[in-house]
Amino acid sequence: MSKKNSEEFAKKIRLKTIEMVYKAKASHVGGALSMVDILAALYSGILKYNPRKPKWNERDRFLLSKGHACTSLYATLALSGFFDVAELDNYAKDGSIFLSHASHKIQGVELSTGSLGHALPVGCGLALAAKRKNEKHRIFILLSDGELDEGSNWEAILFAPKHNLDNLTIIIDYNKIQSLGNVKDVLDLEPLSGKLKAFNWQTIEIDGHNHEQIFNALSTLPKQKGIPTAIIAHTIKGKGVDFMESKLLWHYKSPNDEDFRNAIKQIE
Repeated sequence: MSKKNSEEFAKKIRLKTIEMVYKAKASHVGGALSMVDILAALYSGILKYNPRKPKWNERDRFLLSKGHACTSLYATLALSGFFDVAELDNYAKDGSIFLSHASHKIQGVELSTGSLGHALPVGCGLALAAKRKNEKHRIFILLSDGELDEGSNWEAILFAPKHNLDNLTIIIDYNKIQSLGNVKDVLDLEPLSGKLKAFNWQTIEIDGHNHEQIFNALSTLPKQKGIPTAIIAHTIKGKGVDFMESKLLWHYKSPNDEDFRNAIKQIE
């Protein structure tokens, strides 16, 4: 897809994400919306995948570490052809496989996530195995900023350069808000770029809502042979809906009828 198509794709993902959260009376819409543009770009021409063969061995592996924000991933997968969009109506219903945290039972979801700090260590293992087997697929992991409080991530960040995992890329959804407050107030990550560079990662900072910047960052990998890549994507929690943007409340709050109508109107 082109950048223009990717932007239109992002709009469709946002609409479906809002609808899913509203119907299910669920949470985490703010963090789901902040990563939509990244997902749209990944599934619009960056990732190598076949929705009719979800387990195709040559596919790139994408792991969503911030599994609580799974609504936009589910929407992306449905709109990419992994399963019928109508199945999203089952999100968070009793007995449904569409759990409120990312579930590997869904076609296209590589790893069940939700307990934070797990996807990057798993991704390092996948990348190392691919290297040793001389396989050419890549591993992409989308992390939240708040989950970088987890020590398991920093162990993995040490591990990847040691093993020359240039087939591994992490994208940090840096929306500056985590579950209990602003990231800088809870446990300040800065200087984040400096930390990652000190850990021997090739590090790039982008506007995580600018599709041209996202494509440019993701389409020229690896940035340096033998070195993993970290992309710090500066984003806005609740992006696309003005009354949700940069509001901690929307980490938890579910849209009521009026919120839903207003959000859909803005996105459309």
